[in-house]
Amino acid sequence: MKAAMIEDGSVHVRDVPRPTPGGEEALVRIAAAGVCHSDLHMVRARVPRAMPIGHEAIGIVEALGPGAERSVHVGDRVILGLGGMGGYWCGTCEYCLRGLPRHCPESKRIIGTFAEYTSLWAPSLVTVPETIADHDAPLACGGLTAYGAVKKLEDHGVGPGQRIAIIGAAGGLGHYAVQIAASFGYDVIGVDVGEDRLEFVRSLDAHHVFDASEAKDQIRALGGAHASLVFAVRMAGFRLGLQVLRPAGLFVAVALPPKSEGTFDLDPMELFMKDPTIVYSAVGTVQDMRELVRLAAARRVTSHVSRVGALSELGSILGELERAEYTGRAVITDFAA
Repeated sequence: MKAAMIEDGSVHVRDVPRPTPGGEEALVRIAAAGVCHSDLHMVRARVPRAMPIGHEAIGIVEALGPGAERSVHVGDRVILGLGGMGGYWCGTCEYCLRGLPRHCPESKRIIGTFAEYTSLWAPSLVTVPETIADHDAPLACGGLTAYGAVKKLEDHGVGPGQRIAIIGAAGGLGHYAVQIAASFGYDVIGVDVGEDRLEFVRSLDAHHVFDASEAKDQIRALGGAHASLVFAVRMAGFRLGLQVLRPAGLFVAVALPPKSEGTFDLDPMELFMKDPTIVYSAVGTVQDMRELVRLAAARRVTSHVSRVGALSELGSILGELERAEYTGRAVITDFAA
């Protein structure tokens, strides 16, 4: 079968053996795989050995390893339910018991969905109805990460009706967050750069839409944001997210800017004056994925896919992603080319 591999800081399509599912694993024939910023980080990290890539996908279960029948069946159409941060948890460590399975010391990453087939931990898979298209594969990480971030709002006392600023609202994760937050009843402020991207955010029914160049003053004029969710992969977005907060607001970091962007500095006086709560949010849980699938099936959340390509185009598409040349998400659907 064909699969994309990272080798020496670039992507190559290779012929590799079809995997055989092990204990509690399911062999999935990939129908569509989403392209994520995390994939770009892996390529730019120049890992020292060849390794597979990809962690967002929808596909069909074709074979089961021992014990996998407790979770899925042959013929099931499934989506990955843990994003790219983990495909296993022990269920008994302090992190699992606190609802933070991605920190489980037994966790294993889901990886290798840019391929014709992949073998995955079966309990991490969620069945999807036919009303969800193959092009909705980015829900597996982009959508799940946005959903997990929005759910953190209420965990930290920011309830429906309050103003939240979504920085990077036209991006692969941000466009999901705008829809999810609006469906939960928040007063959504979408922030991005450039009129084309702002028009796209307006189409998602954000209540307020501002260019990043004027967002600080415009949001402060509204009374400030009760919370900011930062999906922008630039440190300027992180700084803006903190600047637009009301006193005692919530700052939720989601994006991972490249190391070339430097670091995010915190001014102790600003912390003293604003007294914010600062948290990071990464991916979500299998239960989050089940809830998101229901929202997507009801068309309350849709995937905006503006770039579709073949496996052989993956390297080019990652370059386009780095240069922010498309809104929403990209999806690979042809794995034979």
